[in-house]
Amino acid sequence: MRIGVISDTHGNKASIEQAVTVAGPVEMWLHAGDFCRDGQYLKSYTGLPVTATAGNCDANPVAKFDEFIEVAGKKIWLTHGHRYQDRSRSDELVWWARQFGVDVVIYGHSHIPDITWADGLLVFNPGSAAQPRSASGRSCGLLVIENGVVGASIYSI
Repeated sequence: MRIGVISDTHGNKASIEQAVTVAGPVEMWLHAGDFCRDGQYLKSYTGLPVTATAGNCDANPVAKFDEFIEVAGKKIWLTHGHRYQDRSRSDELVWWARQFGVDVVIYGHSHIPDITWADGLLVFNPGSAAQPRSASGRSCGLLVIENGVVGASIYSI
């Protein structure tokens, strides 16, 4: 299964459309917050299922701060992350992910792409599709689950 992953879109529809093009064919999208309403736009633009979470910049959010889903036999925790970490460290996310019993945690908030493995747990931040805070620029991600194996990639937009 191929899953598009996006975060921190901040209302930038052009960046969302570019991310869709860059990610290629996917079966669903995950939006890790900051403008969770952009998840609704992503769903209408692609016609695909979208799960979105609210972030710290979401006034009157239409989504929860945390979503737990199971896809292709893997448990995924989708969160913006601002309630579980500071911008520069993901160790608290790892601790919470262990408490929740998930295989993958997808987060945003830092606007910095990250793929970290912690004893079989994937901690994945696709970066920001609209307002990057790293030299790598705007980005999105791809989560692939095949035959029980999880992989992640980050793509420049």
